[in-house]
Amino acid sequence: MAEFIMKDIVRRNGMLDVFEIESCATSDEEIGHDIYPPAKDVLNKHGIPYEKRRARRMTSADYDRFDRIVAMDRWNIRNMRGYVGGDPDGKVSLMMSHAGKDMDVDDPWYSGDFERTYEEITEACSHLFESMVGRSDSSH
Repeated sequence: MAEFIMKDIVRRNGMLDVFEIESCATSDEEIGHDIYPPAKDVLNKHGIPYEKRRARRMTSADYDRFDRIVAMDRWNIRNMRGYVGGDPDGKVSLMMSHAGKDMDVDDPWYSGDFERTYEEITEACSHLFESMVGRSDSSH
């Protein structure tokens, strides 16, 4: 969900040509799969556009390619260690830290609460976007 929530925020602010936003997995469970249907339902409910995709695994090249790498939870950060080499450029962050919270995003696979996950990700992505563009007027 986070990829498409962030893309929507960027799109609504007229900056799609400025940002490159992708998501990837840090483990093998979801490789090759499309967005989980209940996540699609929440995106549809909130009018967030998305496209069919196939999950891919993170690579070491992603560290060089992207300015920021945002993890949904601490488990993802642990899984990234081999790809980010100790994060010498300080690119890796925990998603909810952008909303000033020291917590993981609720994993709806376990909780079943896709709406709560949507709300957490939207809050954090809004703050992340605002911090990157230096303003606090992104619409939700």
